[in-house]
Amino acid sequence: MMKDKLTREDYIQLIQQKAEELGRFPKKSDFDVQTISMIKSLFGPWPRALEAAGVKLPNHERLQKKREKRRRARQNQKKYRREHPRNNSNQN
Repeated sequence: MMKDKLTREDYIQLIQQKAEELGRFPKKSDFDVQTISMIKSLFGPWPRALEAAGVKLPNHERLQKKREKRRRARQNQKKYRREHPRNNSNQN
C-alpha cells in the first residue's frame, strides 16, 4: 500500500502498532519523514496525533485553557459588535 493512499484510520493504526512494538510513546524519529509529514498534516502537532491514536491521554489542563480562550474570544467578539454596530443606512 502506498503511503499517499493511507487513510486517517491507517495512520492511527500505524501509530498504535509502533507504540505496541516499542512499549512506549512513539517519537517522530521512529518514522520516516514522509510518514511524519502526513501524520502531522492530518492531526496537527505530534502530541495531538498520539492522543488521536489513543496512545497518550489528552492533557485536560490544555483542553480547559483552549475552551476558556474560545469563550473569551466569543465574549470579546460580541462586545465589539455591540460597541461597533454596522452602518445600516445602506440597507434601505
